[in-house]
Amino acid sequence: MENTLQIDPLISKIKKEIIDNRRYFHKYPELSFKEHNTSKVIAKKLEEMGIEVATGIAQTGLTGLIRGGKPGKTIALRADMDALPIQETSDIEYKSVNDGVMHACGHDGHIAMLLGAAKAINQIKQKLNGNVKLIFQPAEEGLAGALHMINEGAIDDVDEIYGIHLWNYQKVGEVGVKDGPIMAAADMFEIEVIGKGGHGATPHGTVDAVIVASHIVNSLQTIVSRDTNPLESTVVTVGMINGGYNFNIIADKVILKGTTRSYTKENRELIKTRMNEIIAGTEKIFNAKIQLKYKDGYPPTVNNKKCTKNVINAVSKVIGENSYAPYLSMGGEDFSYYLEKIPGCFFFVGSSPLDSKPLSIPHHCSHFDIDEKSLLIGSSTFVKIIEDLLINC
Repeated sequence: MENTLQIDPLISKIKKEIIDNRRYFHKYPELSFKEHNTSKVIAKKLEEMGIEVATGIAQTGLTGLIRGGKPGKTIALRADMDALPIQETSDIEYKSVNDGVMHACGHDGHIAMLLGAAKAINQIKQKLNGNVKLIFQPAEEGLAGALHMINEGAIDDVDEIYGIHLWNYQKVGEVGVKDGPIMAAADMFEIEVIGKGGHGATPHGTVDAVIVASHIVNSLQTIVSRDTNPLESTVVTVGMINGGYNFNIIADKVILKGTTRSYTKENRELIKTRMNEIIAGTEKIFNAKIQLKYKDGYPPTVNNKKCTKNVINAVSKVIGENSYAPYLSMGGEDFSYYLEKIPGCFFFVGSSPLDSKPLSIPHHCSHFDIDEKSLLIGSSTFVKIIEDLLINC
């Protein structure tokens, strides 16, 4: 694999530094909006490179600005920084030392890739016809750090934006990218079923909240199977059911919690509409009271067609012609907020660890790790994007 990769020469020279950076951030992970040490270390490294740094954006976020030798566009490259509330079980020398917190999704690698790219790009800045903005963003994991960065002006001067996600569902040397939707809208819901409890031996006169909740779970599945176009992927998942007191007591309350996923605004609204209709009908059928709390999560991540071509051109120079693959994920990503404001592209870099099959070490698991060759592919791709857009333009 290594012989077929065309790692950028400037990235090859700092290979150890990139890997060391990733292992440092893996060892010292921090949760959303608490990335104080992470931000401080990144700022110091950028300043040592002579890059202009702005800190305190969206609490713990920061940006760096590499000014080119000539005027032109400003292209942004983004890395998210936050870790997850997971106790790491790996037996590696750079295992998390922060109890109950670990980088289980690859954001440590995202930081390292962008720092590596920044160092390489900074060495050729006089050749640039424009500027490069480095966005180190907090709180991607559910708290919409991207939206906070946008609201505080992080992309006000940006023309295009590009982001990478390391991806253990693909092998090293594979890149997943496509124009249009690439990740789904990720919404959440909670349904409270209020019935009338009683003795299990005398069900007459009760409204069994467990029966009502079971009916709702089954009915919600028809939204995907019967209401949405089978060619347009959607998901409705009930991930939690909580209710009841004992084996011989009819429950008076049950809580359901779950998530919905869709690639289009139309299907997103359709799911919400049908959920409300199903709940209203179920209330009448069982004479129960049912309350739906629906929370919009991240919108769909929709890549710009021209920017996707830019990524494909850059990727081809690193992993070879036609080595990329169209890829879709039902996961949610707050990079979507950037793409609602300006053109850009979000893509996946295969990082499945050596000697493991894709899916054997999934994201958000307590033994998450990556093949670190993927870091060099990511950094090199960032560099090639900038060379194509600001030097070979």
